[in-house]
Amino acid sequence: MRQDSDIAIVATAQLPAVRRQELTETEMLLAVVDEALGKAGIKRSDVGFSCQGSCDYISGGTFSFVPNLDAMGAWPPIHESHVEMDGAWAMYEAWVRLKHGDIDIAVAMGSGKSSTGDPAAMYPLELDPYYLAPLGLDPVSLAALQARQLIESGKTTERELAEIAARSRRDAVGNAKQQQLRNAEQDVDKLLAEGYLRSPLRKSDLPPISDGACVVVMATARRARELVERPAWIAGIDHRSELHNPALRDLTDSVSTRIAAERAGGVAGVEVAELMAPFTAQEVILRQSLGLGEDVSINPSGGAVTGNPLMATGLVRIANAADQVIVGGRSRTLGHATSGPALQQNLVCVLEGTDVSGEDVR
Repeated sequence: MRQDSDIAIVATAQLPAVRRQELTETEMLLAVVDEALGKAGIKRSDVGFSCQGSCDYISGGTFSFVPNLDAMGAWPPIHESHVEMDGAWAMYEAWVRLKHGDIDIAVAMGSGKSSTGDPAAMYPLELDPYYLAPLGLDPVSLAALQARQLIESGKTTERELAEIAARSRRDAVGNAKQQQLRNAEQDVDKLLAEGYLRSPLRKSDLPPISDGACVVVMATARRARELVERPAWIAGIDHRSELHNPALRDLTDSVSTRIAAERAGGVAGVEVAELMAPFTAQEVILRQSLGLGEDVSINPSGGAVTGNPLMATGLVRIANAADQVIVGGRSRTLGHATSGPALQQNLVCVLEGTDVSGEDVR
């Protein structure tokens, strides 16, 4: 049975991922915070802690996250924090804060506007400043190197990558929150006939440039049961990092994802897995590293290949996994987030809608 110290996601909200959002980050967060709090039936004064994830590199200014604090309001004052990471890591910090036991509701946020900058110029700044950054290795080039290793190792094929792209595009059609790519091709053979952008990757293997924001509301067991009929209980959450230099690790495997999943309780019984795989080849790596079977539904939302709001994509994956429990009635789901070059850092969150006896938690 659930303990009083257990924590659940009780509400989520996200803006549709779009190529260019005219709202500021603060305005985007205001919209999703209002929506999420409304779903939970609570006010800002009920929140004991908030944490946001964003990136100064995108906005081009130091401490650019400070105006985003207005999304939670200046009064009444609450404890707040910030991570220069995807909102999934803000959620991890909020989860730790709730474990202290002195508050019962926390909010985690992630937001970013990739449209304001050039990812090919921005991402190399996060690499090693002496050995990697001078090479100008952009994310697409690194992903292509990773995909080439994966194919030559016999762990995937270009056809499988095209199948992932086609499936993701089909799923995105039914999800109003995903970035709708006009006339996006869904035929595998036609996708394979397209030219390479970075061999062996085609444009369909890449994520779109996206703006967006996401929020999750978390609560301790007593409050969670009061607020929603079916909370998404956080059965386990963990994150791990690997070597920063991609040349010093096996890019066809994700050891950190596997360890994080084990520490989060394992993947047995997982029905839906929302994996943050901005490139199709990375979905193959994550699926294999986690040992997910064919019976597990992978990224039914459309995934990061069809919507990739920087600093919110990982939190979106967890939010979608939570909604599969809260609204979709699933019993056990998994949300994953990644950061750093070529799946360097990985976070896994396992969510449940039932207790150990298999009965719905009310």
